[in-house]
Formats: sequence, C-alpha cells, structure tokens
Amino acid sequence: MKQEEQDCIFCKIVAGELPSSRVFEDNQVLAFLDIRPITPGHTLVIPKQHAPNLAKLDPGIGGEIFKVGMKIASALRRSGLRCEGVNLWLADGKVAGQDVFHVHLHIIPRFSGDGLRIRAGPDYGKMPPRDELEKQADSITQALKSS
Repeated sequence: MKQEEQDCIFCKIVAGELPSSRVFEDNQVLAFLDIRPITPGHTLVIPKQHAPNLAKLDPGIGGEIFKVGMKIASALRRSGLRCEGVNLWLADGKVAGQDVFHVHLHIIPRFSGDGLRIRAGPDYGKMPPRDELEKQADSITQALKSS
C-alpha cells in the first residue's frame, strides 16, 4: 500500500480501521454517513480503491458511484428523514473544495430553510458571446479527442 493510501482517512474506513455508519457496500463502492453533515442523512459514496481525483478514477467505478448515489438519493426521500430535494456534489481538486483526497460523492438531503446556499461569483448569469462559447466548446472537444 502506498503512503498516500496509508494516510487516507477513507482508505482506513474501507479497511475497517476507523468507524463509519455504513448505508451501502458492494465490491467496488462504500457509502456511509458524513461525520460533519450539512443536513441529517448526508451521505458519502466512495470507491473502495484509492483514487485521489477523477483523473485517477476508473470510469466504470465512477459510474457505479453515481448509480449508488442515485439509489441513496431515492432512499433518502423514502427514509423518514427530512428530504424535500437532494444535491449531489463532488469536488475534484483543492480549489474546487476537495479536502479529503480520495474521490467522494456527497448526497445531501435538502429541505426548505436548511441554510445551505451555493453562491457564484460576480459574473454568474452573464451570457458570453456565442463565438466565445464556440471557442470553449472546441477546446473541450479537442481535449476529448486527444485522450
């Protein structure tokens, strides 16, 4: 096991070295309650195999993470916990808000007045010119072709 994995809190949870309140587990993914929940029922879905970011995550496992996230979102609505809506949130990289460098998908139950706000910068909502959108689209398309 690499040092990065030995130091990873989520790898320790997968290995059973640290406690967790598990809600789902199979051969590829584990889902457990966040110990610092935004709202009751806030769940994390992680790959069992260490991946510090999306670039290092097997795409098939990424799909499994989202499938499990969707199942948990549905279960939250039926659970009896307060849940009028759900946010799925994944931060990839420090500047995106990732603080544990093991890929994890947050499933956050939402309800009116829960206090969670997502704020955007001052340019949010401003529509760029179509030619700028086309340049951005072309850059992304070219990057997809080269991978």
